[in-house]
Amino acid sequence: MSTSARARPDGDDPAPDPDDAQGNHGSDRDTNPAADAEVRFSERLYMAWWGWPLPLVGAALLAAEVHMGYPGVRAWLPYVVLLPLAALLLLGFGRLEVRVTGGSEPELWVGDAHLPLRHVGAVDVVDKDMRRRTLGPELDPAAFVVNRGWIATLVRVEVTDPEDPTPYWLFSTRHPERLATLLREARPPLRVDPAAADAPSADD
Repeated sequence: MSTSARARPDGDDPAPDPDDAQGNHGSDRDTNPAADAEVRFSERLYMAWWGWPLPLVGAALLAAEVHMGYPGVRAWLPYVVLLPLAALLLLGFGRLEVRVTGGSEPELWVGDAHLPLRHVGAVDVVDKDMRRRTLGPELDPAAFVVNRGWIATLVRVEVTDPEDPTPYWLFSTRHPERLATLLREARPPLRVDPAAADAPSADD
């Protein structure tokens, strides 16, 4: 059985994951993610540089409002609290990691959710031109989605586990071609429907 986004071992109820921009749909919460396995790909989805100024300026303006209303220690204390807090929140947005592990059971990890590569089917790169359509009218509500708005590209990974109701994973990455190539090389060979292969073509 696949330990992907909807599989939950030991009957534990998964807690909501703030890292999933559109919902995890019940990710597996394994606290020991094969730490000793070889890591073949690793990427953290850090906030882009252009996403930092506005929250920091907002925190500084809020601190300045408090500053103007209180004298003494309370005048500078908001700067000490609010600016570091805003920076920590921005760093927290990049806590999510995408990685592919090797070893005896190679897996794809997106945050705490993981999918054995033996259950990986078709792998597609979603570029910035296809992004809006893929996340909009073409999106399957049952899909496992991790979208970061500051990253323009995504990868869509088909889930072939018959016991997993999640049709595919769709997640942000800055290196879609590299990741897609790695997954295609590591997955089992895709099966071809014999009936479709033997069917006469339109040119016959």
